[in-house]
Amino acid sequence: MKNEWPLWEVFIRGQHGMSHRHVGSLHAPDAEMAIKNARDVYTRRNEGVSIWVVEARHIAASSPSDKGPLYEPSESKVYRHPTFFDIPEDVGAM
Repeated sequence: MKNEWPLWEVFIRGQHGMSHRHVGSLHAPDAEMAIKNARDVYTRRNEGVSIWVVEARHIAASSPSDKGPLYEPSESKVYRHPTFFDIPEDVGAM
């Protein structure tokens, strides 16, 4: 396993939008080759305008089992809930 290339996570920004979306993973020796491989594998129909690659070992993530303690503090901040604000009639549907 020592000779295996690092794992890269691939994010593509579509032509109609500003956000990048995770589309998959691949192995590559470096970031430049990861971008080229991602282009070939994940944008075959020219649907992407931008590619991000991140070496998987650099991603930190929370665990689904930590959901309660992680999000609990926000429950005490009522100003973050839309029910706290009165929405004027002329705003329409939100």
